[in-house]
Amino acid sequence: MATVRYSRIDGRRPVNYCSTVAVVTVVAFSLFAVWMFMSSSIVPAKITGTLYQENNDSNTNNVGEKGVVNSPGQQFEDSSGDLPESDEKTVEKQLEGTGKERNEGLVKGSDDKTDSEKPVDEAGVNSESKNAEVNKEGDNPGKGIGDEKMDNENNEDAENNSEFGNGETQQTEDEKSEMKQEDRAVTDNDEQAEGNQDEDSKKTSSGSKAEPEKKVQGPDDVLPTAEKSEILKETTTQDGAWSTQATESQNEKKSQEHSVSKEVTDYHWKVCNTTAGPDYIPCLDNWQVVRRLPETKHFQHRERHCPSEAPTCLVPLPTGYKKPVPWPKSREKIWFYNVPHKKLAEVKGHQNWVKVSGEYLTFPGGGTQFIHGATGYINLIERGLPAIAWGKQSRVILDVGCGVASFGGYLYDKDVLAMSFAPKDEHEAQVQFALERGIPAILEVMGTQRLPFPAGVFDIVHCARCRVPWHVEGGKLLLELNRVLRPGGYFVWSATPVYRRNPEDSGIWKEMSKLTKAMCWDLVTIVKDKTNGVATAIYQKPTSNDCYQNRPEKEPPLCKESDDRNAAWKVPMEACMHRVPVDASERGSHWPEQWPARLEKPPYWLNNKAGVYGKAAPEDFTADYEHWKNVVSQSYLHGIGISWSSVRNVMDMRAVYG
Repeated sequence: MATVRYSRIDGRRPVNYCSTVAVVTVVAFSLFAVWMFMSSSIVPAKITGTLYQENNDSNTNNVGEKGVVNSPGQQFEDSSGDLPESDEKTVEKQLEGTGKERNEGLVKGSDDKTDSEKPVDEAGVNSESKNAEVNKEGDNPGKGIGDEKMDNENNEDAENNSEFGNGETQQTEDEKSEMKQEDRAVTDNDEQAEGNQDEDSKKTSSGSKAEPEKKVQGPDDVLPTAEKSEILKETTTQDGAWSTQATESQNEKKSQEHSVSKEVTDYHWKVCNTTAGPDYIPCLDNWQVVRRLPETKHFQHRERHCPSEAPTCLVPLPTGYKKPVPWPKSREKIWFYNVPHKKLAEVKGHQNWVKVSGEYLTFPGGGTQFIHGATGYINLIERGLPAIAWGKQSRVILDVGCGVASFGGYLYDKDVLAMSFAPKDEHEAQVQFALERGIPAILEVMGTQRLPFPAGVFDIVHCARCRVPWHVEGGKLLLELNRVLRPGGYFVWSATPVYRRNPEDSGIWKEMSKLTKAMCWDLVTIVKDKTNGVATAIYQKPTSNDCYQNRPEKEPPLCKESDDRNAAWKVPMEACMHRVPVDASERGSHWPEQWPARLEKPPYWLNNKAGVYGKAAPEDFTADYEHWKNVVSQSYLHGIGISWSSVRNVMDMRAVYG
């Protein structure tokens, strides 16, 4: 019987011992080479993310623009740039799920490092720990050709390792030390690449700063340090029910922080689907509310009825829209297709309101009461009453029922600012014409609610055939003009009842005379315009309460003491008159300084009041004026690339003192 001899039992070495050692050594080194190849190919997720970010460093600043936000599960700081959504998801899956099979050796090698040796990201968290968490989330969902090749190599390695009776590569201490050095080298390269990427990102975000340019002064540059600290300091001082700038700023900051904390998504705005088309105005075209109004005889359907939720659609541009004609040429003509309406030209063209001339809408400067041009009409008013003194005594004008706002447009030549308003009615786009021309105007109607202005702010209120029945219902509408007119200010009324003597006009004139006398308005003069064949009546509001107290009849009545004369938004009109302010510290008790002195000098009624920025209001006013005077002259006029000579209308979103 043959005897089987075991070398380990017998204590003797087999004859082919040397060849066996050689084979084992070759296999071990082969496995080590394969492992190193895998280590260099399967870079930790942080490295992969960094390389991916480097490849997209030109899009680094697009985070947020494309709606890419790091979720709690995705602990990367790189941007997906401009990749399509499908590609972004693929990249994220490849980063998050590199597979347990491909990372077992890598994770084990990382465990041998100390915390100080592991790469740390900007947040102070070990990147390899983060990668280990990501790799545990699941298998690789989408493998490419290279992934399958690596998996095959891993399977072959496992089979080779099974010959030694275990599933791990046998390594000596020298081999482990060598691998640590390799890992450190990879980490150093990663950190160096990350640093280079950060530098590139800074260069990219700085934009034109890379090249020396002439420095443009901003608000912080032109204001002295002492003034700057005072101007930029806001307080919580309040005046009545009005919130302060500080309160508004704090609320805005909280709102912004809340919105930033939410995940940003891509917005796909739709075009508003309305019958109004390019003329759609949400608060005036809310037909769901308008149809349910109990009555419309007081023009309630022309008032604002804003939707409960703000629309999230885009109002389309008219077909053929062009860049607007710049000021001052826009006062005479605009592109027809920017406001494509012909009806007003057909109805009012003979009165020189507006005409269609080829691809333009032209404005000869006329109106119903000044067919031959607004300039002559404006000069005639001042000749009839020199105390008006356009641009000096009279600076701020309200034009009621403005049409296309030619009256306000030509008052610019007199250094006068006119706020024009008209309703959105059968005359189509009156206010749109005005705004396209560069003339300040708003959509408004004399209906059931107060005009959106505080009391006593206009030097003159003008009405030229404005089609408002001032004398009806106790004079409620004319009493609203009395509220916004400054004490001592003028009401300029150019209408047929002033100069025609037919039964209808004569009856209106009689009622107006009775009403204005009861309101203590003084009929100063009637200016006859032979050129246009019209006449204009000019009334003046009283500067004291003596007349109110001495009236034999108390109609119209005085308003209640609790009625805030400055309340304006969504406040119903009342057929009453507010008392004239008589306290020297109250706004309206004196006529303001002549223009332009009133621009620079703090108004008298700011005394003994706290300013917006915490100091006394007169000091705040002066500091604010000097601050913005410097900013505008040294920065805005020459430093931001705007040709201001072609700009007419500007909306100031935080006017403070104006």
